Amino acid sequence: MSATAGAVWGRPEQQDFRSRVRGTLLGAALGDALGAPVDGVGVDGIREAHGPEGVVDLAPAYGRRGAVTHLTQLTLFSVDGLIRAQVRRDTGAWHPPTDVHRAYLRWAATQRDWGPDERRKEDGWLAREEWLYARRDPTRALLLGLGDETMGTLEAPKNTDAAGPEAAARSAPFGLLVGWEPQLVVQLAVECAAQTHGHPTACLAAGAYAVIVHGLALGDGLDGAVQRALGMLAARPGQQPVSDALQRALGAVRQGLPSPARVAELVGEGTAGQVVSAAVYCAFVGDDVRQGLRLAVNQDGPSAATAALTGGLLGALHGETALPPAWLAELEGRPTILELADDFAIEMTQGPALHGPAGAAPGWLARYPRGG
Repeated sequence: MSATAGAVWGRPEQQDFRSRVRGTLLGAALGDALGAPVDGVGVDGIREAHGPEGVVDLAPAYGRRGAVTHLTQLTLFSVDGLIRAQVRRDTGAWHPPTDVHRAYLRWAATQRDWGPDERRKEDGWLAREEWLYARRDPTRALLLGLGDETMGTLEAPKNTDAAGPEAAARSAPFGLLVGWEPQLVVQLAVECAAQTHGHPTACLAAGAYAVIVHGLALGDGLDGAVQRALGMLAARPGQQPVSDALQRALGAVRQGLPSPARVAELVGEGTAGQVVSAAVYCAFVGDDVRQGLRLAVNQDGPSAATAALTGGLLGALHGETALPPAWLAELEGRPTILELADDFAIEMTQGPALHGPAGAAPGWLARYPRGG
């Protein structure tokens, strides 16, 4: 099944949807920012640097508090690509994986250039945001996968040995396509993951994560959303490691008090399926967003990715108002994230009126050009 067509699945109330979109994108960015200062540091090193409780608040990374990594940058370009795909839908040239890939290439350009090229009008507004040009330790798989304009596909994926969580950690926006059927959400996330992370575990973990977010954005509980994801995975070749990891997360929830050791056990070797499962666990057992994110950060695995995935789940589940205001106040790029989140919510609810055959809103087409 191709991710080029979608049937109407569900339409949540508009204000609730906007809150969940904002919550998802801001929550993922908060988790990323909380984990950035200690990413790749073991729990003992975290405690040595931050005290016996580990990281409990935003700390400096990349020269400031609240700084995000490439994970947030790519998540924002995922959103940009999805909006551009919807804008192009009425032209007859609709292929969302291609539009997302073009967005990722615009991100790759930010990693090579000093700043935006104002002459390239087809880049749209996001690629002209100066703060996104900071290089925040992108992985080799990302740079190689987007090093040329050739798009990785399921038939010819990029980096077939790359099983890490980076593709999953940029996949929350696919789950916000609430008008799509779940199987198409999975398919799109899988296809877009293959553009940089071609290992089946990385692709299927991205699909599982996206469809969990999809369920939460539609108002499902976390358990129901995970169960649907398991059902969506069941018939796909290579799904067993991801399904097993999610089942282990559900089993760990029933085992009592959470601990860094339990999170580390779920993270294991840090494959995409394992990190997504740890994020599901942290979202389940955290009493609130703060506790869930702190649990995701203070462990031996990849802190930024685990917490970003956790934050996306909690934001989709509870909406924007559940996020800690003091952390949001220091979050790098917050105005951009809010503007993009609101544009996404508007596009998904009012799209045809914005860019119908007569071009009802020329300003919208300048922000999200049909070309490029």
